[in-house]
Amino acid sequence: MADARNILFVMADQLRFDFLGCTGHPTIRTPTIDALARRGVRFANTFVQGAVCGPSRASFYTGRYVTSHGASYNNYPHRADEWALGDYMRALGLRTALAGKTHMKPDLPGLQRLGLDPASGAGLLAAECGFEPWDRDDGLQRLAPFVPDTQYEAYLRARGYQGVNLWHEAANSVQRDDAADPSGWLMRNAAFPTIATEEDSETAYMTRRAMDFIEDAGDTPWCLHLSYIKPHWPYVAPAPYHAKYSDADVLPGNRGEGEGEPHPVVAAFRDHPESIEFRKDVCRNTVIPAYMGLIEQIDDHLARMIDFLDRRNQLDNTIIVVTSDHGDYLGDHGLGEKELYFEEALRIPLIIVDPSARAEATRGTTVEEMAEAIDLIPTLIDLVGGVPAYHRLEGQSLAPFIHGGTAQDWRPAVFAEHDYSLRHARPNLGLEPQQAKSWMVRTNRWKYVHHATFRPELYDLQTDPGEQQDLGADDGHARTRAELCQMLFSWMSERKSRVGMTDDQIRSSTGKAWERGYRFGIW
Repeated sequence: MADARNILFVMADQLRFDFLGCTGHPTIRTPTIDALARRGVRFANTFVQGAVCGPSRASFYTGRYVTSHGASYNNYPHRADEWALGDYMRALGLRTALAGKTHMKPDLPGLQRLGLDPASGAGLLAAECGFEPWDRDDGLQRLAPFVPDTQYEAYLRARGYQGVNLWHEAANSVQRDDAADPSGWLMRNAAFPTIATEEDSETAYMTRRAMDFIEDAGDTPWCLHLSYIKPHWPYVAPAPYHAKYSDADVLPGNRGEGEGEPHPVVAAFRDHPESIEFRKDVCRNTVIPAYMGLIEQIDDHLARMIDFLDRRNQLDNTIIVVTSDHGDYLGDHGLGEKELYFEEALRIPLIIVDPSARAEATRGTTVEEMAEAIDLIPTLIDLVGGVPAYHRLEGQSLAPFIHGGTAQDWRPAVFAEHDYSLRHARPNLGLEPQQAKSWMVRTNRWKYVHHATFRPELYDLQTDPGEQQDLGADDGHARTRAELCQMLFSWMSERKSRVGMTDDQIRSSTGKAWERGYRFGIW
């Protein structure tokens, strides 16, 4: 067995890779995360398998690509037959639990077919994406039909807050000095503090619940997924974090004049309401300071967690992971939210701290090789002394980078997928649901996006790191597109045995790009 007994897996929802001090942001204050980067290894080029909460998290939790696990959008079921992080960790003797968000829906028909009760035992673990649900809270409680109180909302009610939906009316509504609507859904309210105090905020509450789990685990080795809901919208922060930053801290947007006529799918997403709002400077100057304050709040509570582990003499035997499930455009490329494949949404921070002596030589280093979300499970298995099950897992262990060695035959590219069949862009483009799909391959230099119906996108990351020049229709880059399409086809071919696709179906899915490749003699 390795020296480490425990794993603290921290995920901040919708945290951009470039909004940390250690990743180069000039004014944000994240001293705790920066210190973790100095204690561990920072993977500078880490990418998710789909820039949406559900598919990205499903890839993190299963170690598999979206095509393989099938949860291609939010609230798509986590299949009952899928192994998840908890299944791998429990096999190694670690009690594995969740404090916070997963955004995963149980596969109730699958559980019923297997004769499992989703409320207890193995059925409960399968229903909760492999985690013991110590305190699950996905946030985003709806006003109607109302969902019964979560543990967090019950806590708010016990603290004296009044309302029907306390997630919305206390934690995500603001204090105003007028009669205007205080809802956090209105981005103009990002300038005001939440009704809930900092002590009663989602971030503070879930940090305490994580500590409660660690105390409950006692001497049992544990793997805890501390999954913060913030800085995901609604972009509202408790005092004093709502006022920690100002429009002076808002960096110029990646909205250059060189972007030209956008790809039809990009243009359709620019017509979404959040994109229209984020193209207004007043929106960016109001929201981004609150977004930064939410990140600083998470950093401060991670400092509490680090101190807690240290006082319990567990800091030196706990692996710590800090990452995100995707980024946030914040107006870049004329977009709001996430999805698509631009770096602001697809690229995430990843810091891994291994306290063992084997990692001494790499402390404070940065790895430039490309990593994927699916690498996390094999890495953690490796670090705690197990053997990754590569007949199921599709990622690669990052442990060689952490322990000072070299990774042989490291990947030349990363892959991602996007299913936007449930988004407004799909009917606006006149597409059937099965047509609203795309796939991406990214190398060190190129990013190629294949669309089921439209022409591809192509970006030269070497000459155009801001991805403002789409070369998808440029005649001078036809051969590059064909070569990248071949790489994408090869990757899809590897997936076909998992999803039952034939070669003809894969050729059909790559459409005109396949035909261009064939003419150039690539296949």
